[in-house]
Amino acid sequence: MKAVDCRNFVVAGHPGCGKTSLCELMLFKSNAVPRLGSVDTKTSVADFMPDEQERKSGIYSAALNCVWRDHNFFFIDTPGYGEFIGECAAAIRQGDAVLTVIDATDGPQVGTARAWKMAKGRRIPRCAFVSRLDRDRASFKTTIDQMRRNHGKSVIIPLYWPAGDGGSSFSRVVNVLFDKDVPPEIADDVAECRALWLDAIAETDDDLMTRYLDGEELSESDIRKGLAAAIQGCRVIPVFAGSAAKDIGVTELMDDIAEFFPSPYRYITVDGAKRVIDESEPALGIVFKSINDPFVGQLTFVRVVTGVFKSDSEVCNLSRPGVKERLGTLFFMNGKLQTPAAEAVPGCIFAVAKLKDTHVGDSLAANPDVVALPGIQFPNPVMSYAVTAVKHGDDDKISAALHKIVECDPAIRLSRNDETHEFLLSGMGDQHLGIVAKRLKDQFKVEANLATPKIAYRETVTGAGDGHYRHKKQTGGAGQFAEVSLKVSYNPDGFVFSNDVVGGAIPRNFIPAVEKGVNEMMTAGPLVGCRVERVKVSVYDGKYHPVDSNEMAFKTASRMAFRDAMAQANPILLEPIMKVTVNIPDSYTGDITGDLNHKRGRVLGMHIDEGLEVVEAEVPQSELSRYATELRSMTQGRGIFEMEFLRYEPVPPNIASQIIAKHQAEHSDAE
Repeated sequence: MKAVDCRNFVVAGHPGCGKTSLCELMLFKSNAVPRLGSVDTKTSVADFMPDEQERKSGIYSAALNCVWRDHNFFFIDTPGYGEFIGECAAAIRQGDAVLTVIDATDGPQVGTARAWKMAKGRRIPRCAFVSRLDRDRASFKTTIDQMRRNHGKSVIIPLYWPAGDGGSSFSRVVNVLFDKDVPPEIADDVAECRALWLDAIAETDDDLMTRYLDGEELSESDIRKGLAAAIQGCRVIPVFAGSAAKDIGVTELMDDIAEFFPSPYRYITVDGAKRVIDESEPALGIVFKSINDPFVGQLTFVRVVTGVFKSDSEVCNLSRPGVKERLGTLFFMNGKLQTPAAEAVPGCIFAVAKLKDTHVGDSLAANPDVVALPGIQFPNPVMSYAVTAVKHGDDDKISAALHKIVECDPAIRLSRNDETHEFLLSGMGDQHLGIVAKRLKDQFKVEANLATPKIAYRETVTGAGDGHYRHKKQTGGAGQFAEVSLKVSYNPDGFVFSNDVVGGAIPRNFIPAVEKGVNEMMTAGPLVGCRVERVKVSVYDGKYHPVDSNEMAFKTASRMAFRDAMAQANPILLEPIMKVTVNIPDSYTGDITGDLNHKRGRVLGMHIDEGLEVVEAEVPQSELSRYATELRSMTQGRGIFEMEFLRYEPVPPNIASQIIAKHQAEHSDAE
């Protein structure tokens, strides 16, 4: 296999647009599989996992490969649902191009925009296949108009135009550049697209531009060369047309993938460094996926960037210095079907079993001196659950199982909140986390309770307080004595401890004990037991005993004096504020902004990105615990959002009183 013969691309798009059906047809037409798979009949090669077959929808990305016109296609079918965006992000990180499938009955959706945004970030070609043109409500022209409103007429250029627009009238596709037999009813559209393509092609080369402007007719070879340059240079987004159900337009698509999609030799890493791509170079690849295979164990998926990986060889993990791995048999994958391979060249995707310390995002190389590739950036979680075991004693089992799941899905995060003392499972939504809970039960035989996590509030003061406490204890023998007077006031720059004692009222060697006592009390404030911040504590007086005073006595006295001062300083609650970015079709803008305002949010602004309305807002974290589910319901699955921590702000008094009352009730019940 030669690297120049490989084509590596990612199939992405909105859920239900026909991605998997297209992939299944490409495998069948190329004789990679003996029969045409179907999602509905649970015979799909790509959606082979039990939970995917149960849902009849993709959850995980599937590595696929076939041979077409002497070219080796390595491509990945990605899930469309926004909650499984981690799978799509990892796939696009390794790919050389993104083919987005768009349903001709619904037009471009949020899944389209998200895939194209990630491809644009990687500076790799973006292409579109407008599918399901055989359906009654399908309209290629309407879909193109919608895409052009988002990106412009000079960027969205159909390479094929359907003969018969929708339903039973759809019979074939016409190549706007090369076909001569053009039905009269689409002749004007084809002519317009041809002119747009010739303009784009001429711009790829100065010589072509000069000849084109001089009125010279470009030859077919000139056009094909310029077309490849325009696509690979990301100047335009070519649009293909067809129907996987009727097998119309798919042959043309596959032919053009072979001819016009970039070869691995053009691969440039996202760090901007142009690497030498050649089979004679030291092998270098990036790990982008990992799964637990029930028969062979952990399977690690690697995209070959340069050089040649061979079976039964040793490689270095550049991301983990000193780690070496032994590669056993390399497999080319079609879903769960494994084909042993002696070697893998640039552009190939192979899987290898039982690597001991290699994870998603790592770089593998034959030579430890090779510079590692940049890792994979996964989106921040937008939803969390507090996890506890249903059965007593299963906590360790759940923790071990979750770490294995995270190994295969880095979009899942595990953490322990030191303030609320909860073990948190975080992901991209309730469906995403629900799949994890189901895997715990089905695969690892443990059940977990998933509950809404507590909010890590903070406490501070708005005034000044003066606290005093004398600690005196006599139990026979040496006693304990310490007296501390201190002041607490608001400090916007954070915590400050000040020793303002004069005259030796408290010896210097006891001041650290006083500060330690204050620090211990700041971990649990007087309102709801949350961490105290933004205060200045000034110790200004005290007393000691030459025999009975010790560090423990001063620490105890400072704790009680601090509590006394806090009570006098008008303590208030602070809540975490999140920066929220919501991507939605513009028809939902009013509903979303109204809902954000209802959640005590502040809408900061709106703009258009990749054809979607982007709403930016600041919202209290306590209002967002179920927002992933709520947004999906409000937008019929057409909205997505991201959030990140911004700062802490005071809780409104009416809400703070409810939180404090609930905290006191819970603690009184516990007592």
